[in-house]
Parts: sequence; C-alpha cells; structure tokens
Amino acid sequence: VQLQASRGGLVQAGGSLRLSCAASGRTFSSYAMGWFRQAPGKEREFVGAISWSGGSKDYADSVKGRFTISRDNANNMVYLQMNSLKPEDTAVYYCAARLGTSISRAHTNYTYWGQGTLVTVSS
Repeated sequence: VQLQASRGGLVQAGGSLRLSCAASGRTFSSYAMGWFRQAPGKEREFVGAISWSGGSKDYADSVKGRFTISRDNANNMVYLQMNSLKPEDTAVYYCAARLGTSISRAHTNYTYWGQGTLVTVSS
C-alpha cells in the first residue's frame, strides 16, 4: 500500500482544515488506518484511527471532539477533519496503514506511512 497525503497548510486558531490520504492498491479495505503527528522536537504521537469498516474509531484525548476521522473504501481515501484548531496542533501529520481489522494507537503497529504534511496553526 502506498499512501499520499494532501497538502496541509497554514490556518488561524479556531479554524478548520481537512487532510486527506489516498491509498493505492486493491486491498485498502483490509487495512485499519491511523493519523499521527509530530511536532518539532517531540515524538510522533497518535491522533486518531479508524477500522477497516469505519465502524470503530479512536481519538487521542487532545483532539477528541475537535477532529473526526473517516474513510471511503470505494475510493481508497481516508480523511481527517480538524476543527477548532489550536496552535498546539501545529505538526507534521502522517497517515498510516495497518493490515488487519483492529485499530491501534501504537505507531509501531503501522506498516505503511504517507510522506507527512505540515499543518501550522497561528495564534
């Protein structure tokens, strides 16, 4: 599976941004998908994950209620809708794929990674 994330961007605090991630391959629906982020000088952290069917979702406490993850298996896409953005959301965001039906918060459980896209939230 190859993953290609959309461009991020610069947004003001309180604003919204939607990231998308396009996956290649015919078995996209076999993969659980995750979003992670890494701020400068910090470790990569879990943002959210969605099961292969979209029936199960998990979010980091820091984004719960503000971010929404979704997927479109027919078009091999996964999305991260980010609302009420805060300066502390500034980071490089990565989409990742994990073979299997269960979701995980551990980045080591994901096999395939997109290239990362920078999201900057100004105060």
